[in-house]
Amino acid sequence: MKKGIHPQYREVVFQDISTDFTFLTRSTIHAKETIQWTDGKEYPLVKVEVSSQSHPFYTGKQKIVDTAGRVDRFRRKYGLS
Repeated sequence: MKKGIHPQYREVVFQDISTDFTFLTRSTIHAKETIQWTDGKEYPLVKVEVSSQSHPFYTGKQKIVDTAGRVDRFRRKYGLS
């Protein structure tokens, strides 16, 4: 393999912002923030809107995740209440 062309594969903490659920896994994603994990080490932090703790398929609950007012605009456009 060529050196210097592969992304850095490291441990990263993902945080579901809607449920405050966090989990540690490995990823190549770039992160701007860091967080101190339960083991005392500091890891890159990636905030996500949906995870297995908040997704309707896994929770069995229907929940609307709206980050930019898209649901309201849709309802106004099509006259839904």
